[in-house]
Amino acid sequence: MSKIPFTELETVAYCPRKGYYRRQDDIEIPDLVTERRRLAFEYDRLLDAPDSELADRPLEVPPARFRANLERATEFDAWDHLRSPETRDRLVEGKDCRGIVHKILDRDPPIPSMVFTGTPPETGVWESQSVRAVAAAKALSWEHEQPIEHAFVEYPACGVVRKLRLSTRRKATYRRALRTARALDGPPPRLTNRSKCDACEYRAECGVKTRTLRSLLGG
Repeated sequence: MSKIPFTELETVAYCPRKGYYRRQDDIEIPDLVTERRRLAFEYDRLLDAPDSELADRPLEVPPARFRANLERATEFDAWDHLRSPETRDRLVEGKDCRGIVHKILDRDPPIPSMVFTGTPPETGVWESQSVRAVAAAKALSWEHEQPIEHAFVEYPACGVVRKLRLSTRRKATYRRALRTARALDGPPPRLTNRSKCDACEYRAECGVKTRTLRSLLGG
């Protein structure tokens, strides 16, 4: 049975139908994504950078807030590994999934850290992104033949780093995404939660009708 890419598991966890359409496409990584991922490997310099320099970088928050968020991240006991990872952007092959782990922290056991270029929720991690982080931990665990119960998730455009525990619920969500991805042989039913459809690049193919601003205002 073929191994499911981390990125596909993340997409399927967000919307199975989007996962189906994306599977048909050759996805190019936007320049903005590349630029924001680069921030995750420059923490030392960015902590000391003046506001004028930070203002020219692709941040999602003002420089003062970015710096304050990153200062909080320095309190993690794994900070030295996060700011200067021993291994970066490595393809990891697990039993059921495979993909690029952005940082592998040289701990015992090793810990994966996944970099996302959007904004985090107020607390925790977006569910679909936690699926990708769990997938990375599962694959790394398989490769090293030892259990891994934590991962890190980074939002470098905001200077936010969060530690993720591989809870029973998160593992169950990952397994559900894995089953869904393996079963994709045609477009799944549309989501009932249409709020996810507004920004989706597959709206036309999907045929979903999203609400316009005029309709939301009662026009």
